Amino acid sequence: MSWRPQYRSSKFRNVYGKVASREHCFDGIPITKNVHDNHFCAVNARFLAIVTESAGGGSFLVIPLEQTGRIEPNYPKVCGHQGNVLDIKWNPFIENIIASCSEDTSVRIWEIPEGGLKRNMTEAILELYGHSRRVGLVEWHPTTNNILFSAGYDYKVLIWNLDIGEPVKMIDCHTDVILCMSFNTDGSLLATTCKDKKLRVVEPRSGRVLQEASCKNHRVNRVVFLGSTKRLLTTGVSRWNTRQIALWDQEDLSMPLIEEEIDGLSGLLFPFYDADTHMLYLAGKGDGNIRYYEIGSEKPYLSYLMEFRSPAPQKGLGVMPKYGLDVSACEVFRFYKLVTLKGLIEPISMIVPRRSETYQEDIYPMTPGMEPALTPDEWLSGVNRDPILVSLKEGYKKTSKIVFKAPVREKRSVVVNGIDLLENVPPRTENELLRMFFRQQDEIRRLKDEISQKDIRIRQLQLELKNLRNSPKNN
Repeated sequence: MSWRPQYRSSKFRNVYGKVASREHCFDGIPITKNVHDNHFCAVNARFLAIVTESAGGGSFLVIPLEQTGRIEPNYPKVCGHQGNVLDIKWNPFIENIIASCSEDTSVRIWEIPEGGLKRNMTEAILELYGHSRRVGLVEWHPTTNNILFSAGYDYKVLIWNLDIGEPVKMIDCHTDVILCMSFNTDGSLLATTCKDKKLRVVEPRSGRVLQEASCKNHRVNRVVFLGSTKRLLTTGVSRWNTRQIALWDQEDLSMPLIEEEIDGLSGLLFPFYDADTHMLYLAGKGDGNIRYYEIGSEKPYLSYLMEFRSPAPQKGLGVMPKYGLDVSACEVFRFYKLVTLKGLIEPISMIVPRRSETYQEDIYPMTPGMEPALTPDEWLSGVNRDPILVSLKEGYKKTSKIVFKAPVREKRSVVVNGIDLLENVPPRTENELLRMFFRQQDEIRRLKDEISQKDIRIRQLQLELKNLRNSPKNN
């Protein structure tokens, strides 16, 4: 029998990346130089938000998508935080509501006016205090309206019910800083990666850890649920300090299904998964390229497709929701690439080449829309429901009339799981302990210097007194 190569057919084999022309980019933006491992960018069908460099606090820009070209230096900002903004996320069900978190330990909810900002916005419609240290991550629940998750450097994940403006649950199973959070399709499970080198699958309402993996050979950084396949994908570093990805069964994290080395570069790998096309995109921080793969249900599970290359390194990437894509151009994914050196935001469209101009149903299945499947009370009571799906055939238009109403409340103690979060003493990191030690040493030296100066002064006064007593006038 003659040998024959095994070819695998795929409708996405020839997907290519197309960079928008310069006039359709966003130019002149002072992108933040913060080294925190986040995207610093969030996008929906109406607005683009970018965290910017600022002095004396944290701020971010919110730009209507049609307002491309050069952005003026004095363009209005959202600038209410007292510390650097570390993460921003748009509400998936209300297009003009955005959440931000900051080094000032707060999470804030902002309502953007219809046509964008006309002046600087300093007052949030809701300020959430519960973390005792800076807050590095925020995530909206994928199927429930007004449920927000936040992860802080106090090693806790707080679940906020924005209907009442209070944290209703606390997940405190982590022993170090939480690096990433990802939900499964219906939001009943939460996967987290942590600086303690562990991957966890958590039931968020109870805080119970269902599965846990100690990743010694594969130090995990980022995790993403692969839709409804009951699988997870993580990016991380191997024991030889090469970048790699690993595929896991969510019900058994004892061993990864596969591990694959990517390259020997040092930048963090960001994974993006499209559940409609089963495509995985890998973008490295500081790289200029984006690799993409197709995920299968059988071995080898992961099939390399192609690579988009660009000479400009990316600091982060925003992703357009599915209902904001151009279906007439067979666009299946769109990135918004942050190019710090140029102060530029580049839209990159991933396109399936098709000759026909009719709607391509095979690449646009029913997809989650902007209608929430649950209310906060339903989800908190234990109900799970898949997202409400919509068709993109006629061009999806939002029909929901949901309006965000901020609760009126007074500042008081925040008690969750019997602990007052505002009074809770956070765990100290090694760097903090060293800083405290050196500060105390400096204070001790300063006090010793003061005491020695006072001793010298006392001796001088004693000598002067003695001289006065021995002077001829006194005799």
